[in-house]
Amino acid sequence: MPQAPAQAQDFNIAIVGQRGRLSYEALLFAASLRHTSPDFHGRLLIMEPQPGDLWSEDPTIKDPEIRGALNNLGAEIVPFQSNHFGTAYPYGNKIEMLTALPKGEPFVFFDTDTLITGDITSVPFDFDRPSASLRRTNTWPVPQLYGPQYTGLWKSLYDKFGLDFESSLDRDQPDEYWQRYLYFNAGFFFYRCPHEFGDQFLKFALEIRDAPPEELCAQSFDPWLDQIALPLVIHSLGGGRSTLPTGLIDGQVSCHYRLLPLLYAREHQLAIDTLETVTAPNKLKKVLKGYEPIKRMVYQGRGRKARALFDQNKLPRKEQAIRNRLKSNGYWMR
Repeated sequence: MPQAPAQAQDFNIAIVGQRGRLSYEALLFAASLRHTSPDFHGRLLIMEPQPGDLWSEDPTIKDPEIRGALNNLGAEIVPFQSNHFGTAYPYGNKIEMLTALPKGEPFVFFDTDTLITGDITSVPFDFDRPSASLRRTNTWPVPQLYGPQYTGLWKSLYDKFGLDFESSLDRDQPDEYWQRYLYFNAGFFFYRCPHEFGDQFLKFALEIRDAPPEELCAQSFDPWLDQIALPLVIHSLGGGRSTLPTGLIDGQVSCHYRLLPLLYAREHQLAIDTLETVTAPNKLKKVLKGYEPIKRMVYQGRGRKARALFDQNKLPRKEQAIRNRLKSNGYWMR
């Protein structure tokens, strides 16, 4: 008998939403997901940190119009407690929120400053083999002149947690070149169970922060702590660099733009078209205009003018040069 067609896999998508910029970015994410992925039938979970001793201000989304718009887009706001990070290290949200996700259900986490630009259901996630974003630069570690180099620095962490260092290496890359060592941008990651992933992530992050190996004495962990721990988590759970086809996440299907001026300055046209399409409906426009960068960059057309400053076929190699040009022309805002 002929085989039945493969069924689309079910999974949840999680992003962090809190007062201010992230609440508006959550709206953009939700709108882009609904527009580009009508066949996605999983849950979109907006993970919201709750007030507590570790937050200097209440981080919850207070604006009822934003909460209502998220609800209209089918998003669910899920509270979680911050027990270890909070204001001092807000990137820790992506670590602490994991155990508030449904246990045993596959998940994909995205940074909130992401647009879904294609059909997310077309991505063949292997939830038994986790991975994360390879759109990264050599931000950590920073080898010192008379200290350990890349091998010594990374190996000290693998040794600390009893992990096999040698099997993590990309041997197509030369020794002491940063891409030889497992390193990700934490803008997205996935696995079969958020609790398994979260327990490991929290354990590694706290031990690196509180009791790092001696070899790391000259290294800074802020703001890189999540990206230092993440490759260790993925390696320990049987994942790695290339468990997804290239060109989908951080490509045809998603765009981690980070800030709207950077989106207009350097991202592919598909991302801009998606942004301007999903922000056009009047019901959503009314809410999004409450955030000045969206109002000016999208609705008042300043984003298009910012893009005209750059030759998309010859962009500056360094992000700082892009930022400087945007700032000098009055288009830098966040």
